[in-house]
Amino acid sequence: MALPYTEAPGHEGDLMTFDTGEPHLSPVLCLHSLFLDPRSFDSLAAAGAGRFRFIAPEFLGQAGRLDEAGSTVTMDMCSDDVLALVDRLGLRQVSLIGQSMGGDVAVRIASRRPDLVDKLVLMGSSARGESVEHLEEFGAFVDMFERDGFTDEVVEIVKGILFAASVLEDPERQDVHDLWSRRLKELSPKLAHAARGVVQRESAVALLPQITASTLVISGTQDHARPPAWSDEMFDAIPNAELWRIKRAGHSPLIEAPDIVIPFVLEFLSRRQHGDDRSS
Repeated sequence: MALPYTEAPGHEGDLMTFDTGEPHLSPVLCLHSLFLDPRSFDSLAAAGAGRFRFIAPEFLGQAGRLDEAGSTVTMDMCSDDVLALVDRLGLRQVSLIGQSMGGDVAVRIASRRPDLVDKLVLMGSSARGESVEHLEEFGAFVDMFERDGFTDEVVEIVKGILFAASVLEDPERQDVHDLWSRRLKELSPKLAHAARGVVQRESAVALLPQITASTLVISGTQDHARPPAWSDEMFDAIPNAELWRIKRAGHSPLIEAPDIVIPFVLEFLSRRQHGDDRSS
């Protein structure tokens, strides 16, 4: 089941939001990673069909919204943009799922609008700014794909960021190679504006204690982009949080280990807000 595109209110003619469209179901707002797009949540939406309404917007400067950005897109700009969509859709309370940079945005939204966010799932994410030692390296990589496009070399580098080596080296996971190699090759050099916003993001660690939502932090032990210690930091600082670590996963656990991640996320989203949440 692929999430259906719907036209985002207030943006006539632009198809920018996946929405399964069941107003009677609890909404789950899914925020994608840099280099990915709302299609990365297709399997989750299929498994949760009839239980939740899944809404997955495209971020400013990414996917179908590349031409809306002419300079660096900050995490605060993305947060404002998502909240504007929430208001246009008339959503009063949501569960929020953030993958990688989607988590950067999610923690800002959850801290700013605790009344809005009931449950929070953070996958392959963190609240830190980029490490000083990586700023120059990652900045040079953004310059590279802005100049040369998503060549085979660039695509291999991105796959090494997004996926664990054990997944990429597993012949039974050729699906990851084939699907995401094809999709990554389709990316535009214009993505550089969004990428610089991720690389240059400010720390949001100070915001974590303000989050009141029940929170599930999912971390792959082979995540080099957002190491497990960064997930520990979120688990320690968010008042009502639990941490789930996956051995054979890296930066994109929903894609790398869907058979175990999807049921666990749906179970977490189904829990009552009070009296039925666990910390570990």
